[in-house]
Amino acid sequence: MTSYDSVIETKMQRLFATLSEKDKRRYAGIEATKLGHGGIDYISTLFDIDPKTIRRGLQELDLTDDPASDRVRKKRRWPENSD
Repeated sequence: MTSYDSVIETKMQRLFATLSEKDKRRYAGIEATKLGHGGIDYISTLFDIDPKTIRRGLQELDLTDDPASDRVRKKRRWPENSD
C-alpha cells in the first residue's frame, strides 16, 4: 500500500474537518478504496476514525439511493462568552 505525502495528508485532514458526518464516512471510504489493501487502517489513523465508520461509508456508497439524503445535522452554535 502506498501512503500520501504529508502535505497531501494535511490538506485531506482539513477537508475532512469541514464535511458532514455522512460525507466524512463516504470520503474516507473512497480514499481507503483508492489505497487498496491496508487502506482502511491507514485512513482510519489519518482521520482518527473507527475502521467500522469507513466500512459503513463504503456500504453507503454501494447504495443506488441515499435513504437519508435530506438528513444532515445542523452545526451546533455555541453561545459567545460574555467575559
